[in-house]
Amino acid sequence: MTRIGFYILRAAQPQAFVCRLCQQLYQRGQSIYVHAPDDGDAQRIDEALWTYRPDAFVPHDMLGAPDSESTPILIGQTEPPEHCHDVLINLAPDVPLFFSRFERVAEIIPADDTLKTAGRHRFQFYRDRGYQLDTYQDVDG
Repeated sequence: MTRIGFYILRAAQPQAFVCRLCQQLYQRGQSIYVHAPDDGDAQRIDEALWTYRPDAFVPHDMLGAPDSESTPILIGQTEPPEHCHDVLINLAPDVPLFFSRFERVAEIIPADDTLKTAGRHRFQFYRDRGYQLDTYQDVDG
């Protein structure tokens, strides 16, 4: 069964935390899909990953780009390809319909009241369906 982790951020913008998480997961050899709510957020994550650390390369691409099938980190707004199944990083306000095919889901909750409320609804959704939930409070962004 999919394990769900809620990361409650101190920062209102999640880009720095998502970059750090992607790098850690990539170093462990896991495939990652970053599910963004819209094109603007997807582009911000893409740009942040390019500039995250000058001394580290975090291979990523936008969903649908050439060679995206072989890229360990994909960013998109729709359902990912079948080969993505290790970790889903959800930045969207709703639970993605495809979440259960992943081994782990990282629900990112920025320090914004509206986004926290949406996060509470997602927490309740998973809890009501019996998923194992972990919560990490006051995570640095």
